[in-house]
Amino acid sequence: MLTKPLSACREILAGDRTVLRELLHPSRDPAAIGYSLAHAKLARGTASLPHRLKTSEVYYFVSGQGRMHVDGETTTVAGEQALYVPPGAMQHLENTGPDELVFLCIVDPAWKLEDEEVL
Repeated sequence: MLTKPLSACREILAGDRTVLRELLHPSRDPAAIGYSLAHAKLARGTASLPHRLKTSEVYYFVSGQGRMHVDGETTTVAGEQALYVPPGAMQHLENTGPDELVFLCIVDPAWKLEDEEVL
């Protein structure tokens, strides 16, 4: 069994300007997984930079509200909602609410720097 509290994960500013903590990654954790899992947040009134991944990504929104843009489509997002982004799709996220927008990101296969292009 592997457990890891969020507080044990170093907070970083990602290339797309989200604040994140990587919870699980197969190259850094003793877990037989092919995906990576990160906890992320966007401050009120901010947005991530447009970017694309070679891999698929699933967002699970924990709290807050915003707008997700994927390949020219826009949808409203909020806590307790999941959203799938296909490989190669241009994407960015805006926090439109009064509080932080908090979400989890699952990248499959696991996130690698060379698989992300920030536009």
